[in-house]
Amino acid sequence: MNSWLNIPADSDFSIHNLPFGIFSIGKNSPRVGVRIGDFVIDLEQLRKFGLLEVPRNIFNQTHLNAFINLGKKKTTAIRLELQEWLIQEKSPLKRYFNQAFYPIESVTMHLPVKVGDYTDFYSSLEHATNVGKMFRPDNPLVANWKHIPIAYHGRASSIVVSGTPIIRPKGQIKSADSPIPFFSPTKEMDFEVEIGAIVGKNSILGESISTEDAESYVFGLVLFNDWSARDIQRWEYQPLGPFLGKNFASSISPWVVTLEALEHFRTETPLQEPKPLPYLAFEGKKNFDIALDVHLSLPNNQSYIISRTNFKYMYWNLAQQIAHHTMNGCNLKIGDILASGTISGPMPNSNGCLLELTLGGKQPVMLDNGQQRGFLEDGDTLAIKGYCEKDGIRIGFGEVSGKIVASR
Repeated sequence: MNSWLNIPADSDFSIHNLPFGIFSIGKNSPRVGVRIGDFVIDLEQLRKFGLLEVPRNIFNQTHLNAFINLGKKKTTAIRLELQEWLIQEKSPLKRYFNQAFYPIESVTMHLPVKVGDYTDFYSSLEHATNVGKMFRPDNPLVANWKHIPIAYHGRASSIVVSGTPIIRPKGQIKSADSPIPFFSPTKEMDFEVEIGAIVGKNSILGESISTEDAESYVFGLVLFNDWSARDIQRWEYQPLGPFLGKNFASSISPWVVTLEALEHFRTETPLQEPKPLPYLAFEGKKNFDIALDVHLSLPNNQSYIISRTNFKYMYWNLAQQIAHHTMNGCNLKIGDILASGTISGPMPNSNGCLLELTLGGKQPVMLDNGQQRGFLEDGDTLAIKGYCEKDGIRIGFGEVSGKIVASR
């Protein structure tokens, strides 16, 4: 497909993508937009011009929830209609280009959905193994890991859009040589490379979702960074798991890439042994080939790629995560986020967090300028970029980034 609009060949936001997000111009209220190349299309303007038939008060919302609630049949139809108009030489969009297309540098992006609940999984075999070896060298995986997709419920209120500064959290820390804990800003600030699934349909309390139906409950995917304070986490996580070491902030990318746009990039799920219980059985390609690069920018603006991994490595796929999440009758709601858990690959440079990359800070990442990082320092900016590329088609997510600032 070729568009009459000039789209850079290496753009994440090609004619094949068309993700949805929430943007604003100046002091105007946020509203729904679609990204194409270096432009944002104002869907509310297109509605006013009579090009898109939707109820009033759908596109002028501060979140995508009302739009998503129209149903996948309608939202997909709108995306495909825009795609067709961006190809047609006699496109009606050309008539309203100056009123409905905004250069990306002129807009402010906002949190794309109102998040009701947030669940974070622990579904990378490589990540679980690498972390487990630090505490249980001879038996890194806990007994249940290959039988259930493990997860914890996080804090929805502290999920922020890409670009939001991340304040270094404070908490209780206990060093190995101290009999009691002390109170301090974290000394082990970390990131976690993840993909977040945006729930696109409400389920009913008391009913389970099968792996066959699971993806119909997903509107699209975003990049997700589950910021982590490892020293705070280490002291508090037993017996009930993550708390203050995790809930101070999680960042997501502003553009939601639909599952339909990602169809071309499906791939096989890694072999699962032992065989999961029947409710976790699935058919077809349920993983997605999404390349993920981690960029560390220092206060002097020097930038380094410190890790490259891929979403295709995930042991437990999205369909299995949803099936397990709801097998006890737990209901999902539009706007909920299901995060994949840290995504690590089989190579040393494909680890999805500094905890793994540095073996808990013992072997710092060496940078070209002679500096090193065991964990993130104040002034560091960490960005995760994600994209798919195959058969000349490129679809990307842009980036999710955050700058670490000193504790208040």
